[in-house]
Amino acid sequence: MTRHPTAEPLASTSGRLAALDLLRLVAALGVVAFHYLFRGSAGEPFLDAGYPELAPFALYGYLGVSLFFAISGFVIAWSAEGRDWIGFATSRFTRLYPGFLIGMTASFLVLFAVGDSRLPVTPEQWAANLVILSPALGQPFVDGVYWSIVLELVFYGWVTLALATGQFQKRPLVLVAGWLLLAAVNEFVIDHPVLRMVFITEYAGWFAGGIVSYQILAKRSPPSASRWLLAGAFLLALATSFRGRSWMLEHYGTALTETQLSLGVVAAFALFLLAVTLGRRVPASKTTLLLGGLTYPLYLLHQNIGYLGLNALTPSMGRWQAVLLVTAAMLTASLLFWKYGETPLRHWLQGRLARLAASGFLRLSPR
Repeated sequence: MTRHPTAEPLASTSGRLAALDLLRLVAALGVVAFHYLFRGSAGEPFLDAGYPELAPFALYGYLGVSLFFAISGFVIAWSAEGRDWIGFATSRFTRLYPGFLIGMTASFLVLFAVGDSRLPVTPEQWAANLVILSPALGQPFVDGVYWSIVLELVFYGWVTLALATGQFQKRPLVLVAGWLLLAAVNEFVIDHPVLRMVFITEYAGWFAGGIVSYQILAKRSPPSASRWLLAGAFLLALATSFRGRSWMLEHYGTALTETQLSLGVVAAFALFLLAVTLGRRVPASKTTLLLGGLTYPLYLLHQNIGYLGLNALTPSMGRWQAVLLVTAAMLTASLLFWKYGETPLRHWLQGRLARLAASGFLRLSPR
């Protein structure tokens, strides 16, 4: 990647920014709160008992997904450094798919065994979900949270293409500027659903904000242009957030007010920028690695399995004790999932790909 003259190494030898790991956990817990304390009893409810006392606060939790997108933009820009497109694509595949495979299969097995009519699953549905893009095969997601995984895949695909053509290395800010312009035109002029999906226009501001934040922190591009683009990314993220508000009003009959949503977006973006700024000042440790590592399993597992747990426990212990116990159980299960499932499978897959590279079948960059 073309470097600004004052470019400097980004991170320590740990290869992680601990502050981002902690922010991942905050984002994941926000999503958990949104689902357990609001979504589960809204619209077509999945829970037998709701939490109306905390629902107005839990509404903010869905912004955790937007935070994940900003973090992803930053991490992907970082991950792309020093890699060719094959190395990048295989790195992303080994990060994303092993966890998804285990989490999706675990969710399917639990849902299939319990057989709750509100959360039906079939073997055909599981098979279609193996490719993640199950709606394209006429099958719903095993768990609704997978919609954001699809957007991540689309984002990875565009970055892979940009790396393959050399544009991500040479003109990252030009690519981001063009993306933001296209997103703004589609969201506020054309309003085409295919463009919204293919170019992730509703969430482009968050992804782009992450990419540009990396450019600024790592001093890879002229600072003035980067700051202007970061401001543009924030404004687009703020403006497009109202589309999600309209969707929630239509489906759930309630949503954050425009003022509340604006303040929530500002706070989320500020938290992300604070974590990026503090990244090298917060020491990485086994604890921060663990907390960051369990967030992906937590995101994959918590919703539908959590609803089943809440419905099973609430009659015997009450809804407040049930939500605390289920949340603790999901955190514990996610830790075990990460340590004994996702991580070993990812390492095995990386080893297999490395052997393919050594044989000359697959060319990977050294990083």
